[in-house]
Amino acid sequence: MANKNLIPLKKGESGTPKGSPVGSKNRTTIAKRWLSVEQNLKNPLTSELEDMSQEDLMTLALIKKAREGDTQAYQKLMDSAYGAPLQQIEQTNIEQPLFPDVTEDNSNQ
Repeated sequence: MANKNLIPLKKGESGTPKGSPVGSKNRTTIAKRWLSVEQNLKNPLTSELEDMSQEDLMTLALIKKAREGDTQAYQKLMDSAYGAPLQQIEQTNIEQPLFPDVTEDNSNQ
């Protein structure tokens, strides 16, 4: 007996014909909403009360960790502020025969 879930869909057929409910939000939209919520909390660097978003608080907390010697926090801050460095890959091509077992063309013999 074949498992119904393993049968491929026909051309033009959808696995979720009704799709997502109208007005449903994706994770990015929800995260941005909650990161922008402001609270009056203590700034971890200045110890003063300020209205700050959750994003501000997390960035300040990361700065505090970096100042305390956390190198991963420092690297994340640098990558966020200035962009991550490009990774360069050095590639050398060594020409090799496609068929090493085949010798030179002997058609003249």
